[in-house]
Amino acid sequence: MESNGKVWEEAGAGGGVRRRKGGAEAVGAGASSSFAEGMGEFVLNSMDARFSGSANDDELFVSSRQPVFGHSKSIAASSGTFKGQEHTFVRSYSDRLLKCDLTLDMLSENEKIKIFEKLVKFQNDGTVEVDVTRSALVTSELSEIDAFGYVPRDVEEVTPGITKSVPKLKIAMLVVGTRGDVQPFIALAKRLQEFGHYVRLATHVNFRTFVKSAGIDFYPLGGDPRIMAQYMTKNKGFCLAAPTEIYAQRKQLKEIIFSVLPACTEPDLDTGTPFRAQAIIANPPAYGHLHIAEALGIPLHIFFTFPWTPTDEFPHPLARMPQSATYRLSYLILDLIIWWGTRGFINDFRKKLNLPPIAYFSTYHGSISHLPTGYMWSPQLMPKPKDWGPLVDVVGYCFLNLGTKYQPPPELSQWLEQGPKPIYIGFGSMPLDDEKKVTATILEALRETGQRGIISRGWGALGSFSEVPVDVFILEDCPHDWLFPRCAAVVHHGGAGTTAAGLIAGCPTTVVPFFGDQFFWAERVHARGVGPAPIPIAALAVEALSNAIRFMLDPEVKSRALELAIAIGNEDGVAAAVDAFHRHLPSELPLAPPAHVEEEHIDFFQWFSRALEKCCFPFNF
Repeated sequence: MESNGKVWEEAGAGGGVRRRKGGAEAVGAGASSSFAEGMGEFVLNSMDARFSGSANDDELFVSSRQPVFGHSKSIAASSGTFKGQEHTFVRSYSDRLLKCDLTLDMLSENEKIKIFEKLVKFQNDGTVEVDVTRSALVTSELSEIDAFGYVPRDVEEVTPGITKSVPKLKIAMLVVGTRGDVQPFIALAKRLQEFGHYVRLATHVNFRTFVKSAGIDFYPLGGDPRIMAQYMTKNKGFCLAAPTEIYAQRKQLKEIIFSVLPACTEPDLDTGTPFRAQAIIANPPAYGHLHIAEALGIPLHIFFTFPWTPTDEFPHPLARMPQSATYRLSYLILDLIIWWGTRGFINDFRKKLNLPPIAYFSTYHGSISHLPTGYMWSPQLMPKPKDWGPLVDVVGYCFLNLGTKYQPPPELSQWLEQGPKPIYIGFGSMPLDDEKKVTATILEALRETGQRGIISRGWGALGSFSEVPVDVFILEDCPHDWLFPRCAAVVHHGGAGTTAAGLIAGCPTTVVPFFGDQFFWAERVHARGVGPAPIPIAALAVEALSNAIRFMLDPEVKSRALELAIAIGNEDGVAAAVDAFHRHLPSELPLAPPAHVEEEHIDFFQWFSRALEKCCFPFNF
């Protein structure tokens, strides 16, 4: 090994990283190569200094020290040589499932639709009722598909004192959702960069400033979270409206799917610095993640804030199953519902990537049960199901801790000092059909219970058109981790991030769910005894909210909330997430991209025009 410059030049030609483990050599990861046809030489000569300009070979590696709970970290030197390897795990799963001969795939389009409509009933609360007894064929064949969901892998168990050397990687993080979905990934990205990785966080352009202010490189993904949130609220679920209504979001879906390729391969829009992902971290709604990982031949690790991995312990959070014995199949059926709305775009995307199409009833396109998956909630709130194997980790909440640097406006500080702790009420990114009515309900409930209140305006514009008394403060924006410890209790929509912030602050919590997984977390909070039964937004009324406030002010409820807060505070979800990512990396990581990936040749003028378009005109609908 002559120098790092030479190392990465060899890597671009198809090399691999050999690393040592327990005295034996094992293949590891290396550098990226070209991301556009004809630009390979430019990428190799312009590689980021943190990956190719190091003065010694040891700096090519990071180390993940793995104690029993996976919370500590260290940087340890390791050396190695390169050898050509090909990562085939994602593709091998695809190949296996494509060989699965299903009767369902042989049916006509009309026959498939009839079976599907008989099997699933869409509910007004954004969930679906699934009764697999209505179709023995579906039950049998989904069970057969489920058998493909777990592909045996040599997954290393966490052992005290064992250090695993991990090459410094270029990681593309693909996140679709609202601010609450993006925020824990920023925390994860920051910690990965502390380990020496280079992280690009690709999400909606609305969050560009939010991401970049945290010191993370940003790249725009398609889709507008405001438009999606409005649609979800109206239809009580993004992909859970009736199949004919799903197409109202077709442009949003297409933008998301087709934007993951440039997010993983195109240069930085601000600097023009070349980028090609060597690993992908994504949440499930970033549709296209699995296919770009397969095309590029790189590992994919899923992280998410609510369950998406099949289990027999409870149904999918977005499904209702009358038979507990079929809980597991609800996850495959939800995959099929999503497939209903995305199959055309997914197969068009796969065609662009020169990959074979996915069959109608195949769950390969969206199932994550064969992938390493980390769930970002506290096991104190919901432990890991017993039937989730070693590929799945419940890492804990990933807090960004924005409050440490927050300077509140003087009027907020003064208002807080003028009386007892208030009740926080806010619905974050959830739009409201009648913000005046909701505001009036909140104000009257606070008056009836004699409580001071902070009303967060949010996307629903609460309090915008109402006169409020002096014991109510209308809040524009404030980090929850600063505000909630100063509140007596909280009322919110049940987003995973807001729920986490309230629980770690020791706040009794009332959830007013709007749709989807918010009902799931509302039930968990209630079951843990730290909040009343949920109040769906459609049922929000003065009496219900007043009773919920009285419940939260019970000293026993507060005691349970404080006990749970202490337990959550003893966890380090971000450290556990980083350890899980390192631990689940395959022993063989690719360095050169597969030759079949179809990419566009981009000259400087084309790149500049595209950068201008994405920065200034990101949504062309």
